[in-house]
Amino acid sequence: MAQIKNESITPRDVDFAKWYTEICRKAELMDYTSMKGFIIYRPYGFAIWENIKKYLDEKFKETGHENVYLPMVIKESLFNKEKEHVEGFAPETLIVTIGGKDKLDDPLIVRPTSEVLFCEHYAKIINSYRDLPKLYNQWCSVVRYEKTTRPFLRGSEFLWQEGHTMHRTKEEAKEEAIKMLNIYDKLGKDVLAIPFIKGQKTEKEKFAGALETYTIEALMHDGQSLQAGTTHFFGDSFARAFDISFLDKDGTRKHPHQSSWGVSTRLIGAIIMVHGDDNGLVLPPPVAPIQVVIVPIRADIDENVRATSKTIYENLKSKGLRVKLDDDTSRSPGWKFAEYEMKGVPIRLEIGPRDLKENKLLMATRYNDEKKFISLDDIDNIPSILDDITKKMYDKAKKFLEEHIHFAKTLEQFEEMIKNGGYVAIPYCGEEACEKKMKELYQVTARAIPFDQKDEEGICPICGKKTHRIVYYARAY
Repeated sequence: MAQIKNESITPRDVDFAKWYTEICRKAELMDYTSMKGFIIYRPYGFAIWENIKKYLDEKFKETGHENVYLPMVIKESLFNKEKEHVEGFAPETLIVTIGGKDKLDDPLIVRPTSEVLFCEHYAKIINSYRDLPKLYNQWCSVVRYEKTTRPFLRGSEFLWQEGHTMHRTKEEAKEEAIKMLNIYDKLGKDVLAIPFIKGQKTEKEKFAGALETYTIEALMHDGQSLQAGTTHFFGDSFARAFDISFLDKDGTRKHPHQSSWGVSTRLIGAIIMVHGDDNGLVLPPPVAPIQVVIVPIRADIDENVRATSKTIYENLKSKGLRVKLDDDTSRSPGWKFAEYEMKGVPIRLEIGPRDLKENKLLMATRYNDEKKFISLDDIDNIPSILDDITKKMYDKAKKFLEEHIHFAKTLEQFEEMIKNGGYVAIPYCGEEACEKKMKELYQVTARAIPFDQKDEEGICPICGKKTHRIVYYARAY
């Protein structure tokens, strides 16, 4: 069925889940396939991912990382070499048991993540301390056969990057994990206009096989948390399991220490849910496939409108902006306005014959739905206007986050605060049983033990133990 343009969408405060799904479809970010959880990334949605990828790829290479590509399948016997890792992913694996007409003696697992493949390779190429560190990153897709799926947020297949590094010491590996988390945090501020809570995952919530997991958590408009990215410190557990060792400077053989880190197309979902409104997408300029769209009015009969629109297009394009000149006369200006609002284009320039006579045009900014006339002489300011839009979108999201962080000392306080969504921090004793009890009582999970917390004594409201740490709880995707 052909998609109908300019339809209204369900208000996000009426049905957030339906609002989200409608934006994914009507903004032409994706489409469904006949296979549950396997989506098509349409050009507009994929372009958003490409812009995220471009930023991160440059940052990774600036910090000495190299891109590689490993196979998409893993022998089951190889996958089973790291027990804790296997147990964590076993429920989600997609397994190939037949090749052609032959049953496979050693079934192939479609990668849910690639730690074991990297370790198999590292065992062959790491022999001396001179071979370290190994700083590899892979851009690929992975498959996790999820029971419940939602576009971008939780899919049977999704796109991501996964960094896998080996280091001479545990201190270097932990430093790597924190450094990459900080790169993700900067991505949030500079590109996504999303503020994150940075912290460490609890023992219960850490990545399968990791000694420590660090996280960036984002708060969505509906008050639920989204794990936007993670980094992990593995110590030498994988190195021992895969017999990876090196001859150190002191002449003894040692096991290297490992980190891994990744973000995925889940970030597209975060952009939708943090910034979107009842008219559709609202895209931060750094990720927008179209940063400026030019809509000529009456260009079919006015040569000045056509010529000026073309001149402005070439001017903005020469500044490195992603700009589109929509001079298609088969669509009305009103249809185009609704279309580019739905797609979240940051700036729309409307150029009409009457305004040109006064040396001006109408500029509409999507993030605040403001419309105002600007002089043709102000076109050169568009890049700085886009930068200002990114900053103001970040500030707005940060204000929302700060207004939805609360602190509770008792379960009664927690129960009242969590009703309004957001994060509620309580004293953290570190016991898994207390986490399970919180989930049972309030359907929440521990999202992060924040890095930036005061050393104040508190009492766990579940077990009564004294502690000097807090943990953020929230309902989450």
